[in-house]
Amino acid sequence: MTTQASYPIGTAGVPWGDAEKAQWLAAQSIQRSYAIDVVSRIDALRERFDIAQYGELDYPEQKYPLFVIRSREFNDALPTVLITGGVHGYETSGVHGALLFAERDAAGYAGKVNLIIAPCVSPWGYERIHRWNRDAIDPNRSFRENSPAQESAALVNLVAPIRDSVLMHIDLHETTDTDESEFGPALAARDGKPFEPGEIPDGFYLVDDTESPEPEFQQAIIRAVEKVTHIAPADAKGEIIGSPVVSPGVIRYPFKPLGLCAGVTNARFTSTTEVYPDSPRATPEQCNEAQAAAACAAIDFALANRSAATRGQ
Repeated sequence: MTTQASYPIGTAGVPWGDAEKAQWLAAQSIQRSYAIDVVSRIDALRERFDIAQYGELDYPEQKYPLFVIRSREFNDALPTVLITGGVHGYETSGVHGALLFAERDAAGYAGKVNLIIAPCVSPWGYERIHRWNRDAIDPNRSFRENSPAQESAALVNLVAPIRDSVLMHIDLHETTDTDESEFGPALAARDGKPFEPGEIPDGFYLVDDTESPEPEFQQAIIRAVEKVTHIAPADAKGEIIGSPVVSPGVIRYPFKPLGLCAGVTNARFTSTTEVYPDSPRATPEQCNEAQAAAACAAIDFALANRSAATRGQ
């Protein structure tokens, strides 16, 4: 076991205060461009989609516009599906997989679904290749009313009017080596807790909702993705990232109680993807392709199984 003392910020056993958060913030630097990498690709889709700004991160050093890609004409007779990426800004294929789907695959669903795609929920984190936002808050534990994270609050507000009518929501993520080398130790330090080392799974896996599981939906996604890249095996304990494997490549978390993005609507079909970009068996292109394949498979399954599709209706 390593402890908070091994992290360069803070005192072992003591949660961070403002001084420690300021020290952490001072160590963050821009490493890539949201405008160049993401916004330019969104802009290129304006002739094909309704592109709208749904919010703005208002940070002291910079403001970040938040964009959503939507079907040009919503049809109330069609189901609505939501694809989100970049909730954790450092998880690159979540962003670029969502954009790849919009650029290449979305046209195939015209007249079948109303599409809503938020490809980069956390642009501040994207530019700094970080899990947290500027306030050292994890957006993917903050999708709730009165959220402390601007990123999460903006998406909550975007989907609030359609929360009960979304058929499917897939949230695109990655699990990386830095989860163990940086973000896990930083989280333990921030919260004044000991760091418990874990094992990074080699391959793609999914997180289903503990409170409303859809095992066949998850397996349909797994079957599609395994044609693109390998599926993560269970570890010696039969687990992936500390959770029991319930079927090949699938674990479960309670989405809404944890404030996870995948619980931001009341969709029946929900999933969080996780790819492993640091695997020697996968390229960045494969990771992006895996995310796009997962989105396609998720929509296809949801469309084929629409009856009683939305919780609460």
